[in-house]
Amino acid sequence: GLQVNDDVIVGLDIGTKNIRVVVAERLEDGGLQVVGIGKSSSNGMRKGSVTNIESTVSGIHGAIEAAEMMSGLDIDHCTIGLGGSHIEGFNSRGVFPISDKGRTNKEISQSDIDSVIESAKAVVIPIDREIIHVIPQTYTVDRQHCIKDPLNMIGVRLEADVHIITGAVTSIKNIILCVNRADLQVENLIYHGLADVKAVMTKDEQETGSVLIDIGAGTTDIVLMQDGAPIMTSSIPVGGIQVTNDLAVVKGVPFDAAEKIKIFEGCCWPGFIEENESTILPAMGGMGPKEILKSEICEVLQLRMAELFAIIKNKVYSVTDGRPLKGSVVLCG
Repeated sequence: GLQVNDDVIVGLDIGTKNIRVVVAERLEDGGLQVVGIGKSSSNGMRKGSVTNIESTVSGIHGAIEAAEMMSGLDIDHCTIGLGGSHIEGFNSRGVFPISDKGRTNKEISQSDIDSVIESAKAVVIPIDREIIHVIPQTYTVDRQHCIKDPLNMIGVRLEADVHIITGAVTSIKNIILCVNRADLQVENLIYHGLADVKAVMTKDEQETGSVLIDIGAGTTDIVLMQDGAPIMTSSIPVGGIQVTNDLAVVKGVPFDAAEKIKIFEGCCWPGFIEENESTILPAMGGMGPKEILKSEICEVLQLRMAELFAIIKNKVYSVTDGRPLKGSVVLCG
């Protein structure tokens, strides 16, 4: 295949259930065109952390090979999406005195902006965690708040409010190790939730105050966007697997059967089901197949989803003090 150059972007998402690769080429107008995708099942991950190196490496190989076949490119580098319950975000503030540029006025330069962000990063972070992103929210010049870009403004004191996203050092190192073992260089690390926001949230939604909820198999990521920047990122160790487990336990069927029923017959809002709609539970353990009302399945799924959304609501409210958000709730996953 062709050698991959700078105009090719490869994204790798190592999930609890699937490993996915997308290959895109940069077009002359700055847009992107997807030229290949690949997918394989993931058996060596749990809640965003590696539990089995070999399984994860072979899963990455499988997904990459599929993407190479489709795109006709040799893939040797990638950007990894990080997610899972080891990710934590928090807000911080930095302060920096504007250095005198030898003139009477003190214009804010790019290096002043870099310094104030460095100062916001200078918080005590536990030794087992590392910073993945530092995202500026707003700046304050002297006493003027809510400045988006302070470059070249005149002032004496610059403050920055930032959102810092951290992850567990060992989780990140093990993911990078797996990717390297699959003969790939890691170009970039990006938190899943931010990638989701860029992909599925409009500029307006990011400005007015919206919540992104990405429901994965093992974890659910939440990003609260306000004024164009995240003000909360969080991950809850609840996902599709818990829903399937509930169904398997309550209805006494094997996990794989419950997964199929969930995907093909599942619904978590009773309004979508006709009154006596039913489906068949597969035969197992000497019992024949039996009929079950879809409303019974719905009951199990609805309880778990209601619980998940209640947790999310509490997390969001703790940041917004219960003030209503003007934007949307955007679901993906």
